[in-house]
Amino acid sequence: MMASSPTILALDFDGVICDGLIEYFEVAWRTYCEIWSPANDTPPDDLALRFYRLRPVIETGWEMPVLIKALIDRFSDEKILQSWGDITSKILLSNQLQAKEIGTKLDNLRDEWITTDLDGWLSLHRFYPGVLEKIKLTVAHEIKLFIVTTKEGRFVQQLLQQEGVNLPEGAIFGKEVQRPKYEILRELKQTGDKVNLWFVEDRLKTLQLVKQQTDLEDVELFLADWGYNNQPERKTAENDQRIHLLSLSQFAKDFSAWY
Repeated sequence: MMASSPTILALDFDGVICDGLIEYFEVAWRTYCEIWSPANDTPPDDLALRFYRLRPVIETGWEMPVLIKALIDRFSDEKILQSWGDITSKILLSNQLQAKEIGTKLDNLRDEWITTDLDGWLSLHRFYPGVLEKIKLTVAHEIKLFIVTTKEGRFVQQLLQQEGVNLPEGAIFGKEVQRPKYEILRELKQTGDKVNLWFVEDRLKTLQLVKQQTDLEDVELFLADWGYNNQPERKTAENDQRIHLLSLSQFAKDFSAWY
């Protein structure tokens, strides 16, 4: 029997709270230009739209400029959707690059951008309608709220603070913690005796990994259908007894409307 509300709500950031597609493309293109030095530093006309469409394949930030490289190298959308892991390995190997090295370049470019043009950087992010209001209500009702994301925690904090959301120290688990999300959920679950932990994520693979953890079988899992996922993934979630497919309109409502 599912509890009518959580005692702890854990939320992914990108694709659940915030839509940063425009910023992702811009910072990915800048990183791509720094690594591969193209003759023309203006992206091809259709590149951004293809990048947005293929965003669901990306798990962590370093993959974004690699996706640009794959598109420039004329990998088809279908091939990228089917064999993204193989493509990233091939591009890293053939260019003698390390994922960490690319990630550092991307983070440094983003830091420089924030330092020199904070307003411009912030303006490229959109918070999904009703999400911030729901977060503020959740905190006001003394439900513990945590952000569990593969984005750098400092970027998340910057964006939330801009919108008047000030979470306590330790409430944001970003890329810097370098642990799988299921390990963080395990840690959150152990913070009390009667914990009802609910987790909202837009990546089906992440939820499936949580499902594999036998000690997390009482964690309620939700796939955000407004995030960076595709129709086949949403269909899979819909047919999965453990995962609840959640709409944006449901998210904004009382927790009892989530299932």
